[in-house]
Amino acid sequence: MELDKLIVSTLKEEVTPAMGCTEPVAVALACAKAKEIIKYKRIDRVNVYVSPNVYKNGLSVGIPNTDMAGLYIAAALGIAAGKSQKDLRVLEDIKNKDVEAAKNIIKNKKLFLHIKDTNEKIYVEVNIFTDQGVANVIIKGKHNCFAYLEVNGEVLLKKESINTQDTKLKDILYNASIKNIIETIEKISFKDLDFLLEGLVMNEKIAQAGLQEKKGMGVGFGLYNSITKGILSDDLMNNAMMLTSAASDARMSGLNLPVMSSNGSGNNGLTTILPILAYQKKYNTNKEKIAKALAISHIINSYIKHYIYRLSALCSCGVAAGTAVAVALAWLMGANLKQIEGTIKNMLGNTSGMICDGAKVGCALKLATSASAAVQSALLAVNDSIIPSKNGIIGITVEETIKNLGILSKEGMSMTDDVILEIMRGMEVKSIS
Repeated sequence: MELDKLIVSTLKEEVTPAMGCTEPVAVALACAKAKEIIKYKRIDRVNVYVSPNVYKNGLSVGIPNTDMAGLYIAAALGIAAGKSQKDLRVLEDIKNKDVEAAKNIIKNKKLFLHIKDTNEKIYVEVNIFTDQGVANVIIKGKHNCFAYLEVNGEVLLKKESINTQDTKLKDILYNASIKNIIETIEKISFKDLDFLLEGLVMNEKIAQAGLQEKKGMGVGFGLYNSITKGILSDDLMNNAMMLTSAASDARMSGLNLPVMSSNGSGNNGLTTILPILAYQKKYNTNKEKIAKALAISHIINSYIKHYIYRLSALCSCGVAAGTAVAVALAWLMGANLKQIEGTIKNMLGNTSGMICDGAKVGCALKLATSASAAVQSALLAVNDSIIPSKNGIIGITVEETIKNLGILSKEGMSMTDDVILEIMRGMEVKSIS
C-alpha cells in the first residue's frame, strides 16, 4: 500500500469518537459484550481482570452520566445498560435507572475486579456466570479490539497474536522518516482529510463546557479567568493551554460529552487537536491547511506511541500527543524540515520525564503543560533554537530520538510503572479503611 493511502486508513482507524476515559470504556465494552453473547435471567457473578496499565488509568477517572469514578461502576454499567455496537461510546445515553441498576450489581457483591499478571498494556477479560452458563470476553491490544469470545465452552472468536498483513503495513508507516510522512501528508487531497475537522468541532464543544463552568480542578477555567483579568496575555500559548486543559477538566470529571480520540486516548485527542484550534482562532487559517495540520498531529502521535506503547509509564499526552501537535504547529508556522525535526527534539528534550500516574482530574495540568511546551518548542525551532544532538536521549536524527524514547519507556521505566501502581493501590486501600 502506498504511504498516502496508509496514512489515510490509519487516520480513519485511530481518530474516533469516545465517551469517557478509554480505559474504563474498554472495561464497560467488554462487560457489555459478555452479557450480550449469553442469554440469561440471573447473573450470579462477574469477574473482571485488567492489565496494570488499564487499572492505573481507570482507578480515579470520572464516569459519564454518573457521580462516580473508577472501573467498578464502569464495569457494572456495561452489564446493566451497555450496548457493544456503540463501540467506544458504550457509556453514551446512560439513564438514571441504569446507574441505579449498576450500583445494585456492586452493592449485591456480584462484581469482582482483579489485576491480571500480564505484559499486555491493554487487556480486559470478563467472565460472567449466569443461570444459563458462562461467557468469556477478552479485549487486548486496542481498547475496542475483541480478541476472544466464548459461550459455555464454544469459541465464537479467537484472534491469534501473529504478524498480520495489517501489522506489516503499519510497520511501513512507523519505519518511514518524519520527512517522508510530512511531505506525503502535504500532497494528500483535502477531501481525503476533511473528516478530521469533525474532531475540531467535537473537542471545542467540551473545551467550551470546561470554560463556562468550573469542572474537575478547573485548570482551564482558572486560566480563562486570568486571561480575562489581564493577568495572563491573550496569546497563542495561553489559549492553547486554556482550551486543552478546560476540555480535560470536563472530560476527566465525567461530563456527558464525547471527544475525538487519537490512538486510543481521549486526552491524546484533546492534545493533538485543541492547540491547533487555538492557532486557527488566532490566525484565521483555512480549513485545508488545518485538516493537514490535524493529519500531521494524529499521525506523529501514532508514530511515537508505536515506540512507547499505547499505555506506558510515560505520559503520552506530554511525550507523544504534545510532540505531535508541536510538529503541526511548527508546520503551520511555515517551518522547514530542519525546524520541524528540531521541534520534536525540543519537545522530547523537555517533556520526556513526565510520568503517567493514571487518568484523573489532575491530568488537566499535564495537558496544559503539554500544550504550552508544544507552542514553546515550535516557536523556538522556527527561530532555529534547537536542542543539539547527543544531549541526553536526543539522537543524531529525529527518528533515532523517538526510538531512544521508546527504549526509555519500554526498558527503563517498567519498574517505574510498578512503583506508581503500588503507590496508587496503597492509597486506595487507606481510603477504603
